Amino acid sequence: MKNSRLEIFRKKYPQFVYKDYSFEISNNNLEIFFDFQIKPDIYFKPKIIIENIKKNQLKKIGERVLNNLVFHLGLIEVLSYWKATCSPEILVEAGYLDQKQIRWWKNLIIEGMGEYFWRNKINFLEPDFLKIRVKNNIQDPIFEKNLKEEILVPIGGGKDSVVTWEILKRAGKKINCFSLNPTKSAEKIMDIGQCSERIFVKRKIDSKLLKLNRNGFLKGHTPFSAYLAFLSLLLAAIFNKKYIAFSNERSSNEGNLDYLGKIINHQYSKSFNFEKNFRIYSKKYLVKNIEYFSFLRPLYEIQIAKLFVNFSEYFSAFLSCNEAHKTYSGTKKPSKKWCNKCPKCLFVFAILYPFLKEEEVFKIFGENLFENKKLLPIMEQLIGERGSKPFECVGTQKESLIAFYLSWKKTKDKKLPFLLRYFQDKILIKYSKLEKESEKIFKNWNKKNNLPKELEKILKNYLFFGQNI
Repeated sequence: MKNSRLEIFRKKYPQFVYKDYSFEISNNNLEIFFDFQIKPDIYFKPKIIIENIKKNQLKKIGERVLNNLVFHLGLIEVLSYWKATCSPEILVEAGYLDQKQIRWWKNLIIEGMGEYFWRNKINFLEPDFLKIRVKNNIQDPIFEKNLKEEILVPIGGGKDSVVTWEILKRAGKKINCFSLNPTKSAEKIMDIGQCSERIFVKRKIDSKLLKLNRNGFLKGHTPFSAYLAFLSLLLAAIFNKKYIAFSNERSSNEGNLDYLGKIINHQYSKSFNFEKNFRIYSKKYLVKNIEYFSFLRPLYEIQIAKLFVNFSEYFSAFLSCNEAHKTYSGTKKPSKKWCNKCPKCLFVFAILYPFLKEEEVFKIFGENLFENKKLLPIMEQLIGERGSKPFECVGTQKESLIAFYLSWKKTKDKKLPFLLRYFQDKILIKYSKLEKESEKIFKNWNKKNNLPKELEKILKNYLFFGQNI
């Protein structure tokens, strides 16, 4: 597989160097800097700001332990810059990795950047595709101190973190929230949820990377949830929290397409496989007593949607559309919340529609997406009737089928909107067991999860009995 543009970049820029990291307390904020170089002549200095940090919080961790956690945050940051040239070697000068760690990081790159490889036609199977070399030979210690029995919950602005937050809060658990580059929707959710202790983190991408993107360098998806995982360990250590409860669901385990004999999964770093590997890695090399897990791991997206509709106070605040979030992070204000054009919008609309009054779901999105004829190809992708599953954080193709089936079932005695009429005429005839499948999916419970026993019991009781214990 020849890719002339890739070959030019790899020859011209043979080595990516993670040179150093540094940090300091400035105006009660922890400012972290990373120094990267793509040899010979491209330099980056991205920055992370963790707000409201006191020096004594860092002293309790210890300098070498803190170094290790910051160093690893830099390692995951590397991927966003390395992808510009896909250099054949990454040289780590900032810290130490043993051979098992190097293999772990190579695996994360291959699994977590599959979409990037596919989009850029990169053959990651070549024997000399990537070498990771380490210059340092001093291993920093891991974090072993006992922490408060409190839970840290990341809030991104979508429905899933709302469900995690509300169920844990109603169960009387001591929970705190954090948000990276918080959007307006994330801030509204924290206000509604009465999150009293908020940890805000700002991630500043080096503008030179954006310039390279505009000038034709390589770009593509990186494992963002893996970034959040490493960041959350650092925050849990600083703010003295034993548990980190993400809201990644069972649906993220399903991949999108086959590339070079490997299943590419847009959501790899949200999957159970990543969670399992990350827990093993973090306990051996980073932290001993911090428990990282996904609270909603036993559930499919459509099960989470059925829980979310119980929290109507969040309907005007939550926002799952990635296109809309891009406008929030830019200089222009969005004309409306949901773009109503992307796979994420249609999927969320479809999984909420069966459980809400029509006027409620129309109010959230501003219109009836089932009437939009232009969304037909996206519907077909979601349900497995056209091409591959969209590269978005959407549910499995089976649960998408069930969502459209339940939406059709709810509306079949009325005048059907375009997408549901098409579903009835062209799709429904192919599937005779959707009623049984829909009943089955709502009784489902995935035992492959890392929930602490008490929290597993809380979620199970809420799911099946509608109550906390």
